[in-house]
Amino acid sequence: MFAVLKTGGKQYRVQAGDVLRVERIAAQAGEKVQFNDILMLGGDAPVIGAPMIDGAAVQAEVIDQIKADKVIHFVKRRRKHSSQRTKGHRQKLTLVRVTDILASGADATGVKVAVGTGSVSGFAVTAAPTQTAPVANLTGVKPANLLTEARDGQPDDLKKISGVGPKLEALLHKNGVFHFDQIAAWTEEEIAYMNDQLSFKGRIERDGWLEQAAGFAAEKE
Repeated sequence: MFAVLKTGGKQYRVQAGDVLRVERIAAQAGEKVQFNDILMLGGDAPVIGAPMIDGAAVQAEVIDQIKADKVIHFVKRRRKHSSQRTKGHRQKLTLVRVTDILASGADATGVKVAVGTGSVSGFAVTAAPTQTAPVANLTGVKPANLLTEARDGQPDDLKKISGVGPKLEALLHKNGVFHFDQIAAWTEEEIAYMNDQLSFKGRIERDGWLEQAAGFAAEKE
């Protein structure tokens, strides 16, 4: 039986007895840790997570805290004095030996969760609450002019607005904003709501999105 686990932003295919190096986790040599982000279990009856498999885990023993080989980064700029620079870096890693693969019951083992930089499994190994957690109230009011898709399948080029790049444009589309006139019509309460959705507090007001959007919308007419 094997498992595919995720830790430190990387995926590893492991089975009992394997020794592997993972992004550093908070544990001492000799400690037993548990990886709860399991993407797949292989064997006679393979199971694929969506994206993770509930209750599955991989347990391992920490062998040592180590560092990877040094990586040299050399920068040289032409026609500039004293601009050559060499930097070295050794990534911090943890050496572990896989001891067990659990198909279920991970929340009841009591084994310390493997937590480290980039790890998603930063939760205590206790049974998850059955009740649904209350959703935090968002600031402001949801704009009334949000759309499910662009009109005629042709969204405006929102990147024309100062401060809007490809990623932010994609996030605006995800929130139902495809056209300049939508932005130009937002009220103060609607701006507050969109600030929360975009995670850029004050950018809309600071960069003057409404004025810019109104100008671009007028050019289209």
